[in-house]
Amino acid sequence: MTHPHDLPAFPLLQFYTTTPYSCSYLPDRSARSQVATPIHLIDTKTYSELVRAGFRRSGIFTYRPRCDLCQACLPIRLDVKKFQPTRSQRRAMKQHAALTAQEVPLSFNEGHYQLYQRYQNLRHTGGGMDQDSRDQYAQFLLQTHVDSRLIEFRENGELRIVSIIDVLDDGLSAVYTFYDCALPQASLGTFAILWQVAECQRLGLPWLYLGYWISQSKKMAYKENFHPLSVLRHGEWQPFGQAAQQNP
Repeated sequence: MTHPHDLPAFPLLQFYTTTPYSCSYLPDRSARSQVATPIHLIDTKTYSELVRAGFRRSGIFTYRPRCDLCQACLPIRLDVKKFQPTRSQRRAMKQHAALTAQEVPLSFNEGHYQLYQRYQNLRHTGGGMDQDSRDQYAQFLLQTHVDSRLIEFRENGELRIVSIIDVLDDGLSAVYTFYDCALPQASLGTFAILWQVAECQRLGLPWLYLGYWISQSKKMAYKENFHPLSVLRHGEWQPFGQAAQQNP
């Protein structure tokens, strides 16, 4: 284990790089991740610093891409103070105005799991996550060592969206959102991000961290609809347009 030179000083943390595995986003490519340890020392303050350095989490594991021959994954964040919704985003807010958000305990809920399964089967068939068991679902989304919140959105009592977010010292990190894909002409994914933007503004937090962006991945394209964005490239947060042009 080593301490990377492109990180702030974390005297109590060590970092290791995983063995190669199949990339989830780009076909025929292998990927590697850099993982921060030990887990019990990564509190919300430390995690906030790690997110600013390009990390995010999957369950209790804090990681960032560290591939040998590829740098396609770029951490991305939205400046919520300067954000102005587009016409289509305003329509999405109006369309789903009947949705009510409520924070609920970060614990297993069968209704949430069933919605997750339907979402994976419709949106990510064959990606592996459509076969997640209840234990795998819980490890991915319900285990955490930082300040995490589970928000459910209902319309007339019917569950429509579930979002898991982390509260950082300078923003919110969108961990994962899944929703009812069977509704015709719905914009539930867009609505969920807009709600997260509003929550950042309510809490006085300047950034909404949206994970990674890959120019070649259609799954990531929706993030480009929110502005102004910046991406982390070579250890520096840069305006999205400038960095995207350099992306391999």
